[in-house]
Amino acid sequence: MRVAMVVVYDWLKDSRQRHCKCQRILIYGTGDKGVSLVTQLQNSQEYQVVGFLTYGKTLKNHMLADLPVYYFETEENVKYLHNCKDIDAILFAHVHEAREEQERLIHYCTDCNLKVLIAPSIDEVVDGKVQRQAIREIRIEDLLGREEIKISMNEIIANFRGKTILVTGAAGSIGSELCRQLATFGVKELVLFDNSETPMHNIRLELEDRFPNLKFIPVIGDVRMIPRLDFAFRTYRPQVVFHAAAYKHVPLMEENPCEAVLANVAGSRNVADKCIEYDVEKMVMISTDKAVNPTNIMGCTKRLAEIYVQSLGLAIEAGKVKGKTKFVTTRFGNVLGSNGSVIPRFREQIAKGGPVTVTHPDITRFFMTIPEACRLVMEAATMSTGTQIFVFDMGKSVKIAHLAKRMIELAGLEVDKDIKIEYTGLRPGEKLYEEVLSNTENTLPTSHDRIRIAKVREYDFSDARMAATELENLSRSVNIPDMVRLMKQTVPEFISKNSEYEKFD
Repeated sequence: MRVAMVVVYDWLKDSRQRHCKCQRILIYGTGDKGVSLVTQLQNSQEYQVVGFLTYGKTLKNHMLADLPVYYFETEENVKYLHNCKDIDAILFAHVHEAREEQERLIHYCTDCNLKVLIAPSIDEVVDGKVQRQAIREIRIEDLLGREEIKISMNEIIANFRGKTILVTGAAGSIGSELCRQLATFGVKELVLFDNSETPMHNIRLELEDRFPNLKFIPVIGDVRMIPRLDFAFRTYRPQVVFHAAAYKHVPLMEENPCEAVLANVAGSRNVADKCIEYDVEKMVMISTDKAVNPTNIMGCTKRLAEIYVQSLGLAIEAGKVKGKTKFVTTRFGNVLGSNGSVIPRFREQIAKGGPVTVTHPDITRFFMTIPEACRLVMEAATMSTGTQIFVFDMGKSVKIAHLAKRMIELAGLEVDKDIKIEYTGLRPGEKLYEEVLSNTENTLPTSHDRIRIAKVREYDFSDARMAATELENLSRSVNIPDMVRLMKQTVPEFISKNSEYEKFD
């Protein structure tokens, strides 16, 4: 009778949970965080933890937190758990465990239509509270990311606490994340400068909601408009400026080179000049790996911006120009999930049923998460002692075709059967492989093993200023041939690829 009552009770309990569509999940691993998830989810209406999952038979027949420990070694083991044990999903407690298992367990799960979930990472914890949407399905960004970077947060916070910070391009992918992180550092005032109305409105609402005690000012303005820029500097007197405003899409800038020069070269010059005029302590410019041996207009404009900012900083250090601002430039590659980047584009194409378009089967790119990039930017800004260009260790390059395939699989679909991958050919100015930024030949080491200082040719400030002025004049008069010729004269390593501007090389 007792056994019968227990069996009936378990059956009724299980039936109720199945009726309310509660997902039966296994937690991967037997670490402390995995065990703590059992307690956190015990009253969940969405998830029912029915056990743990480990690789190999070491813990076979063991119990942990009153739950069985299952094992897997092959895809058949995972299919058995899905079909015979009625498992709906596998939950990873740590993102690094998911990365380690992406070619094994996650691959098995996608083949078996078993959901893969991830517990909240540090980036999803705000003010010590885990966000409600914390447990979610795993994304390609989780698998491409790397181990959390160890940076000296205390030094960084001390560097920015109590200061007025201005961020240009504050509504963009990098600028908005810089604002989110700076908001936690106890800054005196945060000035957001951007020319995009709707994204600025959205970041304003987010900051008001998440950081009610933060004093911040959204300023609609364009770095190409000197009077508006002057207003922001004159009114708020920033002590540190992060310059993230720029045009970044390679094909668009190849088709609109004058606008690329106005925004990226003249705009950067305007911000740097205002930093000198208003005694800003430090200006941090966000650059790109595409500035290394550029093959397109966008990459060359970012290199020209680097040249102006670096030559100005060196002129101040040499006493040729009056000022106290220290100029820091940071270079890194593509950021995962940024506005208009490849991952959101693939996600949209998959949602529409395909095809997923890739320019070339062999094209590769370096990737970094947005929070990771911003933490490294602030670390570089903190460690900088003068006019330097910092480059970041971007890890291993990723083949874009493989990225597309993994995203299709993570969506529970099959490549070529459910979603096709189409190759469209390299776009104007596009490289097949990005340059390796941080090798020992072209960089110097710093105290941080993931940050190095670029060894680049130095320019005289008078030459850089003259080139920037002439380029702005040519761009305003839309004299594209002479403008591109001057760009190639100023940056001799700028060799166009797959572009109409190859005739000017």
